[in-house]
Amino acid sequence: MCGIAGLTQDRPGLLEEMAARLAHRGPDSSGVWRDTEAKAGFAHRRLAVIDLSPAAAQPMVSDCGRYVLIHNGEIYNFRELRLELEAVGERFKSESDTEVLLKLLRREGEAALSRLIGMFAFAFWDRRDRSLLIARDRLGIKPLVYAPLSGGQLAFASEIYALRAHAEVNVSLDF
Repeated sequence: MCGIAGLTQDRPGLLEEMAARLAHRGPDSSGVWRDTEAKAGFAHRRLAVIDLSPAAAQPMVSDCGRYVLIHNGEIYNFRELRLELEAVGERFKSESDTEVLLKLLRREGEAALSRLIGMFAFAFWDRRDRSLLIARDRLGIKPLVYAPLSGGQLAFASEIYALRAHAEVNVSLDF
């Protein structure tokens, strides 16, 4: 199942709290990653399914260190995509669909979305451009909720409960 969360304006302890609120979604491991320059960050709770090794742990950082990905779900056509990527010289450390997604997004950016078959929600951060791409599958099978914050910032997570860790997130109903 996994759980993801992130912020474009991190505060001390907040990502850890968001991850703790998602613990039931991923009992196998957890990880937090921060871009200290941009003050952005990701949190991940892992339910290991495809690749059980530590090589598939998240947040997953590209070899060059520029890109970071957190992912919930499964990319059904990842084996085919992996073969395509290997044919153009990509090498892999894991057997995970997450690593395939990371390398595909690094190469193709947002255009990669039309090539994905599966149920997924993910966040992809570009450290150089300080840009964030968040996406979910077309049917919304994997949840992804978000909340705008002051100063044009953003918080997102697999569940509203994780978003509520941030003091600025208002979850009252707007009739």
